[in-house]
Amino acid sequence: MEFRKNDIVTLEIVDCGTDGEGIGKADGFTVFVKDAVIGDTVTAKIMKAKKNYGYGRLMEILNASPYRVEPVCPSARQCGGCQLQAVSYEEQKVFKEKKLRGHLERIGGFTNLPMEPLIGMDEPYHYRNKAQFPVGRNKEGKIVAGFYAGRTHAIIENRDCALGIPENKDVLDRVIAHMEKYNIAPYDEVTGKGLVRHIFVRHGYFTGELMVCLIINGQDLPHQKELIEKLCEIPGMTSISLNINKKRSNVILGDKVKTIWGKEYITDKIGDISYEISPLSFFQVNPKQTWKLYSKALEYADLHGEETVWDLYCGIGTISLFLAQKAKFVRGVEIVPAAIEDAKRNAQINHIENVEFFVGKAEEVLPREYEKNGVYADVIVVDPPRKGCDEMLLKTILKMQPKRVVYVSCDSATLARDLRFLCDNGYELKKVCGVDQFPQTVHVETVCLLGKRKPDATIEIDLDLNELDATSAELKATYQEIKDYVLKEFGLKVSSLYISQVKRKCGIEVGENYNLPKSENARVQQCPKEKEDAIKAALKYFAMI
Repeated sequence: MEFRKNDIVTLEIVDCGTDGEGIGKADGFTVFVKDAVIGDTVTAKIMKAKKNYGYGRLMEILNASPYRVEPVCPSARQCGGCQLQAVSYEEQKVFKEKKLRGHLERIGGFTNLPMEPLIGMDEPYHYRNKAQFPVGRNKEGKIVAGFYAGRTHAIIENRDCALGIPENKDVLDRVIAHMEKYNIAPYDEVTGKGLVRHIFVRHGYFTGELMVCLIINGQDLPHQKELIEKLCEIPGMTSISLNINKKRSNVILGDKVKTIWGKEYITDKIGDISYEISPLSFFQVNPKQTWKLYSKALEYADLHGEETVWDLYCGIGTISLFLAQKAKFVRGVEIVPAAIEDAKRNAQINHIENVEFFVGKAEEVLPREYEKNGVYADVIVVDPPRKGCDEMLLKTILKMQPKRVVYVSCDSATLARDLRFLCDNGYELKKVCGVDQFPQTVHVETVCLLGKRKPDATIEIDLDLNELDATSAELKATYQEIKDYVLKEFGLKVSSLYISQVKRKCGIEVGENYNLPKSENARVQQCPKEKEDAIKAALKYFAMI
């Protein structure tokens, strides 16, 4: 049977797509239906029809699924931000685990996955510490704030989001009342006129500190003193600022921030680490789950105080500082200069000194530091954006051969692709754990542990140590092997000259003219004590002394 646009079909929803849509079949024709739940029997109107599949709009629920619940938010279906709010939380976790497993199997080609149970939330509402509310007018000309409807810029009015903090509504009520009282116009995307574009709220989950930032299409806010007085009545108010954005684009925040009251930042904690967070800072929106996510990453890193770690895509140093508590030294890389400044400041306020941060693209900084400066890593942690890791970065990781790679991902599809690349080139997927950072939505975070793959076969042989020639054993350790060992174990670069000097001190024969200066009067630089000790350790390792 051929189906066309506007046809009404009856469907039993038997599966769920990666974006949370229900999937049903009508005479072999597959229909994807937003807001339908596995187990529902529904009628749907075909909105778009292809040859073998189509997209439908949910019209009526004939028989409700046992997994269906009443959404907490009355705007859930219109808003589209909470794709799974009509699904019980236990089933949401099943969906996310299935999504993660499906991507790793279909895209990554993995079988017998070493998956741990997904880490969920005890209270899967009111967890977001950050919210950005667009401001505009409705059809009646009234000022409204809320969220954009899915795939549009039509504002669905909602001052009390079920995922946000209760203080959001209080802030919005006071700002909009101020705009109405003083005839301050909201921004109009069509004309480019109007002043207030967004109302941005941040909250310190563990500190209770509150930040309000108004994104405006101008330099100043009329009667801002009066607004400050009203906002300061809200408990926890710590920072009030204006963000200047005069660009006619969909980008929310501009580059310039003017603090008009209080501090330039608020503080919050993840575990024992404190962070200063400005309006422009990137910070995880669910601190309670972030602690669980980073704790799992730290567990997989398996640090004992002797490891050198690289944290790639480090942001404001959230994972870097977490790792630095257990590592010998951590180096972080982030492309955003302001984020690196935040990271350095966060290291200072936590009195963490065993960290170093680099500004730049991870796929450029890591190869440069490895190839030109000989840096080494026992453990590499990556937490890339949705597009995943750059191929050059993955190739550099393979060259560096860290003992462990910990991959933190916000997109299981690109994760599967990158894991396949690493596992095709010498690594093995050891552990996988999903973490539900965003309940009520289709998104799932993942932490993976990779280790070096063991050889497929080994050969056991018996050796009589007395038959070994000590001289030949000494010759097996070349100058390059000694350099590599010292770099790997101590993070130091040593020259052949230094190695020959230490060899002579230890009574090991070297060539009579080896590494002597070319001119008679040239001054020979002597090996520093730190490097001498490292070279001696290498000579002991290779049984040369």
